[in-house]
Amino acid sequence: MAWIRDWRGGRRLVLATVAAGLAGVGLGAWAVQPSRAGGADAPSKDRAVSDKVWVTADELRDRFTPEQSHGFMRRAIANSRKAGVEKRTGGAFGAVIVDGSGEIVGEGSNHVVANHDPTWHGEMEAIRNACGKLKVLKLDGCVLYTSSEPCPMCLATAYWAGLDGIVYGATVADSKAYGGFDDDFIYEQFATPIAERKIPELNLLRDEAVDVWKEYAALKDNVAY
Repeated sequence: MAWIRDWRGGRRLVLATVAAGLAGVGLGAWAVQPSRAGGADAPSKDRAVSDKVWVTADELRDRFTPEQSHGFMRRAIANSRKAGVEKRTGGAFGAVIVDGSGEIVGEGSNHVVANHDPTWHGEMEAIRNACGKLKVLKLDGCVLYTSSEPCPMCLATAYWAGLDGIVYGATVADSKAYGGFDDDFIYEQFATPIAERKIPELNLLRDEAVDVWKEYAALKDNVAY
């Protein structure tokens, strides 16, 4: 199998930066949000995603035979063709989720244009379908095969879903050259201080919002994810 460069090469970011960038737009006291940090009395709870035992690139590479991996990738590519060329539902992006036994448990293709939904990426649909089929919130033991390197949203979702790894076909340079898709700007925004980002973020009614979180924290049946 032709394994090309370290995943995301020089474009890799610390996950904490990506997570902070995707944490959502704050609407605080009509003042620029100074920090994502909680107050001094905020309880410290590690997110469940941090407890995952991550696999190495070598372990990911050796999980399936080359023939198996080629088959999974060709299925993802077929889904990309369906989206971008045949049904014209969106860009030429497709994906599949494969469990540890080598079974495809989720598939997806891009439907951004057809459904007027900027979040309907192939990877997002595949992850939703896999979680729905398996009735789980985490896809531990599963691998995402995607026809192109994932965008920042899909990358963050892969972490939230606890996937073991990502295998991609076309690079971000390819999707930019032939489709005009360029997510470099978004990564640059993640690395930019909040007050300097292009989309302004304000903080509004924090105390009232935190009151709900305190009620939530007091519940005994919360599901960590």
